Amino acid sequence: MNRKQFASILALFILVLTAFAKDGYGYNVIGDHNLQSTFGIKEIKEGQRVVKKRTVSASSFTQVIDKTDVFLDQYPKVRVVATGYYAGYESTGKTPSDPSYGITYSGVKVRRDDYSTIAADLRIFPLGTILYIPGYGYGVVADKGGAIRGHKIDLYFETKQDVFDQWGKKSVDVYVVRRGDGKLTEAFLNNLNQKGIAAMAEVAD
Repeated sequence: MNRKQFASILALFILVLTAFAKDGYGYNVIGDHNLQSTFGIKEIKEGQRVVKKRTVSASSFTQVIDKTDVFLDQYPKVRVVATGYYAGYESTGKTPSDPSYGITYSGVKVRRDDYSTIAADLRIFPLGTILYIPGYGYGVVADKGGAIRGHKIDLYFETKQDVFDQWGKKSVDVYVVRRGDGKLTEAFLNNLNQKGIAAMAEVAD
């Protein structure tokens, strides 16, 4: 291959990558550092765990449309009925003017993030329990609800429309990544979203 052919192939490769970048796709490696490239794959390395997911822009968060994790089978699996909720009146009976609007039973604020706040029956999943929910991602038990009894969980979304468009009601097998100790703080949740499951080792020390 001569120099001119190599230059042409390199230019074509850069053009393809640029096209992906314009479509809003990105490649992130999340561990001690965040790296950005242009392939539409998000890879999360947490100890031995490797999670890959392709993402697209959504109205209120980055929606997972492809996710694989070969290490999930190491965790206990529980069948639950999962519904979706948001902070608004239809789900919580609260309005934005209410001082407790968006505040969970644990005291932390609701959030949709890499590790989102969810509600559960605290007799089954105590506060602070971390679940992996296929199609949703990681959820941290931060709340409870009058209709959440037994093997039911409620997944937080930022808007009512997100609940309808992205979830609804499903029976799913969830993975118990960590059983909670009955409490949850903003500091732990922030650390978890920053460092991933590695943050749990700091709490254990």
